[in-house]
Amino acid sequence: MATYKTPNVYVEEISVFPPSVAEVETAIPAFIGHTAQAKRNKDDDLLTKPTRISSMQEYKRLFGGPFADPLTVNIQRDLDGKLTGSVDDTYPKFLMYYCMEMFYANGGGPCYVVSVGNYASDDFKTTLPLGLAELRKEDEPTLIVIPEAVKAKNQNDYKPIVQAMLKQCGDLGDRFAIIDVRRGDEVMDSGNWNGTREQYGTAYLKYAAAYYPFLRTTLNFHLQTNKEEVPGENVKVKTEVTKPKPTTADPNATEVEKKEKKLAEMTDQTEFYNFARAKLDELYVVLPPSAAVAGVYARTDRDRGVWKAPANVSLNNVVEPVIKVNDEMQDALNVDPDSGKSINAIRSFMGKGNLVWGARTLAGNDNEWRYVPVRRLFNMIEESVKKSTHWAVFEPNDANTWAKVRGMIENYLTQKWREGALAGATTREAFFVRCGLGTTMDSQDILEGRMNVEIGMAAVRPAEFIILKFSHKLQTS
Repeated sequence: MATYKTPNVYVEEISVFPPSVAEVETAIPAFIGHTAQAKRNKDDDLLTKPTRISSMQEYKRLFGGPFADPLTVNIQRDLDGKLTGSVDDTYPKFLMYYCMEMFYANGGGPCYVVSVGNYASDDFKTTLPLGLAELRKEDEPTLIVIPEAVKAKNQNDYKPIVQAMLKQCGDLGDRFAIIDVRRGDEVMDSGNWNGTREQYGTAYLKYAAAYYPFLRTTLNFHLQTNKEEVPGENVKVKTEVTKPKPTTADPNATEVEKKEKKLAEMTDQTEFYNFARAKLDELYVVLPPSAAVAGVYARTDRDRGVWKAPANVSLNNVVEPVIKVNDEMQDALNVDPDSGKSINAIRSFMGKGNLVWGARTLAGNDNEWRYVPVRRLFNMIEESVKKSTHWAVFEPNDANTWAKVRGMIENYLTQKWREGALAGATTREAFFVRCGLGTTMDSQDILEGRMNVEIGMAAVRPAEFIILKFSHKLQTS
């Protein structure tokens, strides 16, 4: 209280409201991978530096375009001039650019990009952990996405990358990992699934979710155009003329010779170019699903809230999952009685399209942390309350401070309850906040400078199984 010595009228403002909780963002993914460049002002000034972007255009400006994968178009031409052909199947060598396109196509917004190198090196085992280590220093990201982890040469290279993702999420407690199943373009049997689950270890499983299978997207491979080449520098066109099998006495031999001569005179490159381009347009890029799922997380958080499961949601720019998952296959994915590590499926349904059809963490048998929205809701509330309680550090550890802290947290949780994040007919049923001597603290805690606050919440959980029970009813009139 101020000391007054001069007679006058003085005004004092008394603070009667508790501080408020400022809510943190929930869907700020960080993508780690190889890019064409990492340049803002000079070469490599963004290399291994987490950089915040907000659009695909900004990504292109800072990190460049996609890698020009070598493509081969095989064209056959019969003696009548008719063209047939195909393109050799291939997978993109570097995934980052295409994955960013999928992220923004599915509702993505602000995110971080960590470039771990250019297209000259593909040592994913060494480079990706370096980017992950740098990401640990950033506070804002809430999701970790490393699509290029599936490019690891073998299981032993893939395993340390995903386990490092889990460890960072567990250590920091403010982020969640979206993991791609390695070999997600293959049909797995029970033995393969056991081997896949072993790669994730046993620690921090509640901080991650895995998705299967890979997706055939509507994206086409990048073509490095060059007017002197048909149709581009990274495209090889192999042509051949299909001839009928010769016979000993072919009455049409003279006619065949005429067609061959006429065909040799046909040098119209435009026809070959158009045919090759048409075939390349039919070759779609196959990608792991994590980037598209990260976009779904962002879209669901924005439209409904982090407590809504990011599932039963359609995917944009997707032709189909490369493996058609049915109910029997998903039984083994969703519930695993041995390890408890659930894997979420992406499925195609008639009349509905391609949907994310799972919302479990890797801790799929854990009653507390089984579901993705429950874990991420707690992440958001824990981080928001933690940052908003900094004002109380070194404040008097007495009843006045305890009341302010309780009021601040209760007001915030009441708002979450009204929005539908917490279950209960009343706030008393939805949550509790305790802080006080004899309740959460004893005299020894006061002497040692500790102020213990206990918070309990009844988070809403997704209705994963809808059971409709039908029975006959006897006629009564």
